[in-house]
Amino acid sequence: MADKEKNAGQEAAVKKAKKAANAGSTKSGKGKKDGKEKKGFFSRIAGWFKDLRKEFKKVVWPDRKKVFNNTLVVLVVVIVGSVLVGLIDSGLLKLMQFLMGLSN
Repeated sequence: MADKEKNAGQEAAVKKAKKAANAGSTKSGKGKKDGKEKKGFFSRIAGWFKDLRKEFKKVVWPDRKKVFNNTLVVLVVVIVGSVLVGLIDSGLLKLMQFLMGLSN
């Protein structure tokens, strides 16, 4: 048991030492990472657009029928929701008018 605890303590110390060494190495070298020179502004923008183009090629676009069906579902839900909100609004308005009429 004592040997296992001793080994665990040594492993924890080694991990802490590695973390400290890694933290110290990232702070050195202003503006440079791993010896690489910092890219210019326009080359970074160009790289971003290249990556964007690669990602768009990975997208699986829906077919026309699926888009039409989804659009139809959205429109129906919006219309039904609007009608329900309008009915609740007019019902509450009539209720308020009735209650105001009772107070006179």
